[in-house]
Amino acid sequence: MNISLNWLREFVDWTGTPEELATLLTRTGLEVGSIATRGADFPKVVIAQILEATQHPNADRLSVCRVDDGSGHPRQIVCGAKNFKVGDKVPLALPGAVLPGDFKIKVGKLRGVESEGMLCSAKELSLAADADGLLILPADAPVGQPIATLFPPETAFEIEITPNRPDWLSHVGIAREVAAFTSQALKWTRPAAPQTTEYASRIGDLERCPFYTLQRIAGVKVGPSPDWLRQRLESVGLRSINNVVDVTNFVMLEIGQPLHAFDAAKVNGDIQVRLAGEGEKFLALDGREYTLSTDDLVIADSARTLALAGVMGGEESGVTETTTEILLESAIFQTSGVRRTGRRLDLHSDSSYRFERGIDPAGVLAASARATQLILELAGGTISGSAEVSGKEPEAPAPVALRQGKVNALLGLELTADEITAALSGLGLTAGEVSETATTWGIPSHRLDLIREVDLVEEVARVVGIDRIPSRVSANPAEPTKADASYDFQIRVRGRLAGLGLSEARTSTLVSPASVWSEAEAIKLKNPLGEDQSFLRSSLIPGLLAAVERNLRYGAASVALFEVGRTFHARGREESPTLAIALTGLSRTSSWRDGAAKAFDWWNLKGIIAALVPVELEWKKSDAQGDLALVSTVSANGKTLGLIGQLSPAAARKLDARESVLVAEIDLSALQSIPASPVYREIPKYPATTRDIAIVVPATLPYGEIERTLQAVREPLLVDIEPFDVFSDATGAKLAADRKSVAISLTFRAPERTLNSDEVTASVSRLRDKLKADLGAEFRE
Repeated sequence: MNISLNWLREFVDWTGTPEELATLLTRTGLEVGSIATRGADFPKVVIAQILEATQHPNADRLSVCRVDDGSGHPRQIVCGAKNFKVGDKVPLALPGAVLPGDFKIKVGKLRGVESEGMLCSAKELSLAADADGLLILPADAPVGQPIATLFPPETAFEIEITPNRPDWLSHVGIAREVAAFTSQALKWTRPAAPQTTEYASRIGDLERCPFYTLQRIAGVKVGPSPDWLRQRLESVGLRSINNVVDVTNFVMLEIGQPLHAFDAAKVNGDIQVRLAGEGEKFLALDGREYTLSTDDLVIADSARTLALAGVMGGEESGVTETTTEILLESAIFQTSGVRRTGRRLDLHSDSSYRFERGIDPAGVLAASARATQLILELAGGTISGSAEVSGKEPEAPAPVALRQGKVNALLGLELTADEITAALSGLGLTAGEVSETATTWGIPSHRLDLIREVDLVEEVARVVGIDRIPSRVSANPAEPTKADASYDFQIRVRGRLAGLGLSEARTSTLVSPASVWSEAEAIKLKNPLGEDQSFLRSSLIPGLLAAVERNLRYGAASVALFEVGRTFHARGREESPTLAIALTGLSRTSSWRDGAAKAFDWWNLKGIIAALVPVELEWKKSDAQGDLALVSTVSANGKTLGLIGQLSPAAARKLDARESVLVAEIDLSALQSIPASPVYREIPKYPATTRDIAIVVPATLPYGEIERTLQAVREPLLVDIEPFDVFSDATGAKLAADRKSVAISLTFRAPERTLNSDEVTASVSRLRDKLKADLGAEFRE
């Protein structure tokens, strides 16, 4: 909803800036979406009249004009527009004026002819998005006056209204809040209700329409609206239609009560409020025909439907330039009925927006009186009889008792009775009966949301200010739990993997039979949503591989994904926090610096796992499993953490993978149980010495056995073991086919001194002896 600041100032004094008003409205509970400024308030831009126009001597497309700017001395202006004639009044930017875009006007020459200013278009004054030629002003525009006299500055606020506050859907409603929060008096008095005559048989459904009124006005002259009315509507985004329709819209925006005017000559017989017939047709003001149902409330005459109650009027009974007599409708319609009709037909209007939320019942006759007054002023005519009233005007809201102790207990404040009274009285509530414990408050008719005591407490809090409520600790922090520790650990794992360049994936917990690796491990649902969601996943790998496949088919050259989630296992009926990783494609692209591209391999995956574990890992080859042609278990401190594997070429091809597809699945509970205490070492002060050895061992011997054998010596000077070459010869020409040669770099260092050659040689000798004794290693010299 849009609110005009100038319009608002008619009902409440506001001297602050628009930004300050937006802050105040936010404090009341309104959300200000945007602030827009319109108009043409430019210093040194005045209304001028063209006295003479001649052809420019040096340019075919330019004219030389003499214009009257009200100073008594005509100015010479060079102009390129062609849409004017002598005698027209146009905007003139004088030297020193600054137009939008920081365009400064100066005295200058155009093709050798002096120009003392610039005649302006609507676009140049930001009054239109586009313009063809000069802005031609009304013939009665006063020459020499600032252009702002015709286009006064206008600030509009776009405001979001909460559904429980329909009283905010008008300028009076917003002004009422501003007045209350600034301790001012509201400069508005509800119009007196017109004389009424009861018309008992007009309403066919009193629940859907409890109150309906019609005022007949004869002898009206429909035509354009005056400037002030047109500008009021345009300031909030509505276009002017004619003086009668504009009055109904104006009153709706001013007071909040939707109105509708029928052309009395187009009404056959009496107007009735009834439910539509099944399949009944209705031609609305938007030009579309709608098919109605028996749940739609309509306004009808003896021949056809004239309007959808509370939603939109009909095209066949609308007010036009030929209308001379109108029937002015003001009513109350059931909120839920209007909402159902609007949603079913996908038909919404400013009226339905208000009826769906509820209107002030006391405003029905008041709005009718206000609109009648304005129509008589702007369109002429006379009131034809009293306003016809059907149904019964709803009673005022029930009073609500409020206890001072309850206010302070809920807000945590020590407010006095006078402070509470001042806050509620400013909002229009009236104090009634006062007892020792409570005060009974009369609720104004526009506050349909005030029903209970806590509603009044909230109103007090709004007025005195939420910022006055002290902050307090309402509970003690809970002790950390295992669930907290597990969550924090998983967050750290996610962060570490993201830092290593992997992207996180989320896959479904419910999977199809094809995504179950082992039906013996899987749990089948008794009442699945469908076959594709009939099992709980026992592994994250199938879902992650499906994500890999989608990425590859979308053209990704490299896919590195991980997922942290729960897996479910039939054995023991347990669920486990699990980590899965999938790699394929290029780990490094080719460039002038890095050389050839490199694909992800087994060692990339092992390095990622090692980065998550604070201790030395143990790898052990395992049997193939399903689509995994190569499998290795990973352990730490004697505890199995999970496995890593490589898909068979056939399985990789099904995913459209051009490189090896590597996967890993780790039990996060087991990973979390590994102590992660950091070990700090002093930076070495003395240099290290390196010796290389090459040993020949059985081809089937894992490298891990070699390293464990070297570490078992517990050589105090040995600080690092690093393999750098493996050689084998399947032909047996250079090395027996069942043997392999492993080259290892051994690093030695003493923390307190520089080693000598004899010490290093002695250490290497002891290591060689151990390798020979335990593994039967042979040495290549």
